[in-house]
Amino acid sequence: MTSEKPQVASGVSQLDQILGGLQIGDNVVWYDNAGSLAPVFYLNFIKASQSDKKSIIYINFDHSIKTLMERLGPLADYNKLTILDCFTFGKGQGAEIFLKFYEEDESGRACKIITIDEPRNADHVTGAFYGLHKTMKGDVRFVFDSLTGMQELWGGEDQIQKFYSHSCPRLYELNTVAYWVVEKEAHSQRLKANINKIAQVAIDLSLKRGKTYLSVIKAEKRNIEMFNEPFYYWYKGLDVNFDFDKRTQTQIDLGTRLKDIRTNRGLSQTELAKLVGVTSSTISQIESNQIYPSLPALIKMAETLCVKISSFFGEKESVSEQVVFLPSGAVDIQFSNLAKGLIYGKSLTPVEFDSKAIYQKTRQRN
Repeated sequence: MTSEKPQVASGVSQLDQILGGLQIGDNVVWYDNAGSLAPVFYLNFIKASQSDKKSIIYINFDHSIKTLMERLGPLADYNKLTILDCFTFGKGQGAEIFLKFYEEDESGRACKIITIDEPRNADHVTGAFYGLHKTMKGDVRFVFDSLTGMQELWGGEDQIQKFYSHSCPRLYELNTVAYWVVEKEAHSQRLKANINKIAQVAIDLSLKRGKTYLSVIKAEKRNIEMFNEPFYYWYKGLDVNFDFDKRTQTQIDLGTRLKDIRTNRGLSQTELAKLVGVTSSTISQIESNQIYPSLPALIKMAETLCVKISSFFGEKESVSEQVVFLPSGAVDIQFSNLAKGLIYGKSLTPVEFDSKAIYQKTRQRN
């Protein structure tokens, strides 16, 4: 019988509540849709690791050391934090402006910075952080600030796939906790699917209509009520707060109203999307209240569904007193469970009326 691995704090208490905490051995992938949402989470992770007096290895590909020091702020003053600088001779190409940091820095901060002189060589980088890990005791924490930055230097997704598929299982066996940052739109679906297979935890961060959302895509060995459900959060400095009650719901539940009217009309999301001139994904996001439609799209949806625009925002129109509906006001409907063209149907009542009465005309077969 194997004992459960101890839990680890992420540094964001409400995230721990969603995930049930991190676990020793976790590889946590952060899909950053905006390219700027992951830092607050890995900085909190570094802060929590420091509170636990754990050794931390930060593998830096995307930022000059000066920029990284400014981002870390007081977190850089920790003698168990080691930064592997893969930027200066990587994206920085050994430029004098980046090398000046080492000549002029007199901050006296406690962290260690090791310059990797061959960051374009994946084996060289891998050997550097595993060699460093051997000198440390206990469960070491890793932050890979950009798998995307690695790909830019290493020449493609095949190299990244090879590196990641070897590194994650090994880091798991070494009882580490590793954060991996990925710019979601910079990689193919194939690579992201392979990443998700290997990772223990995968989290999506997105920015929609000026609001930030977090969704848990994968979390092994955890009891999570909702996967792929976006949680609205906001942050100031390193302080992160979640709105568990509202999540993506708004005071105007336009999405639910649209879905009700569409299904009453007998249209699928794909069919409505074609009629309106948008993608089915757009309709799906509108119905889940992740986005709002543009005004032209909203007008087109109302015309297509034969309802007033106000139907999407208010209560159902009161038509209970009307008992006779003229054929001239009927609208076409579709029967999703029957082949197209087999039956033609018209609804004699408004789409929102709770009656099932319809006028049907069966197609004659030759």
